[in-house]
Amino acid sequence: MAGLNKVSVDDINVKGKHVLVRCDFNVPLKDGVITNDNRIQAALPTIKKLIADGGKVVLCSHLGKPKNGPEDKFSLAPVAKRLAELVDTKVIFAKDDNVVGENAKKAVAEMKDGEIVLLENTRFRGAEETKNGEAFSKELADLVNDEVFVMDAFGSAHRAHASTAGVTKFVKETAVGYLMQKEIQYLGNAVEVPVRPFVAILGGAKVADKLNVISNLIEKCDTLIIGGGMAYTFLKAKGYEVGTSLVDDEKVAYCKDMMDKAAAAGKQLLLPIDTTIAKSFPDPIDAEIEVAVVDAD
Repeated sequence: MAGLNKVSVDDINVKGKHVLVRCDFNVPLKDGVITNDNRIQAALPTIKKLIADGGKVVLCSHLGKPKNGPEDKFSLAPVAKRLAELVDTKVIFAKDDNVVGENAKKAVAEMKDGEIVLLENTRFRGAEETKNGEAFSKELADLVNDEVFVMDAFGSAHRAHASTAGVTKFVKETAVGYLMQKEIQYLGNAVEVPVRPFVAILGGAKVADKLNVISNLIEKCDTLIIGGGMAYTFLKAKGYEVGTSLVDDEKVAYCKDMMDKAAAAGKQLLLPIDTTIAKSFPDPIDAEIEVAVVDAD
């Protein structure tokens, strides 16, 4: 990968080796059916490359945010089914609430070169996954004989979880997949040598996740557009009423500083001019409720 100093799947030899691939299979589901398989499709180039090279490919991912340990509605079983329709090789789903328990070990032990095993939702291990537990990280590495780890989950790459960061300490070889490679190259070029006018759009719920990103983008962009849940913290910083909307009260002062920084640098920081309001959140979440659109102020 020119100029980015990352080992990619093109730089490693996986023939006969076990390869743990962290994918982003956090797909939308309705009644156990995948409603959009874009994230599975996006992972295919890396998976097909590793299969073609004769690797024993063990895939892992999170799905949703299970709060009460393993739950069927958060199982990766539908992903395994869809994946099997998209690749020309055997796909085994290791149904295992422990993720790396006996079922997973047996499935991996019986693999042939060029076959796929998909592990169960890594977040079934709760805080061990999300707090980057060393024991779980080591168990994931042990499952693939500490041989190769490929990171291809761009959407989870900013999180130091066991399946994204912890496992790298225990494997002999690590590389990025094609999806990561594409995103890094694209983002690297877009931010370092942008075509102007350069506009960045940021969304998401939490300002805290993107503190440095916001500050850096103000320096590099001509215009920064902020939407999504995080916009309400900025709107509150402007002195607007935001009702019971999502707000990070600890970051209101930071948002004000960022707006001041943008103004001082002659940059535009744009916030939503209108917002959708309701009396309360729907329960269940997809229930019909009365809403209105009003000016943000």
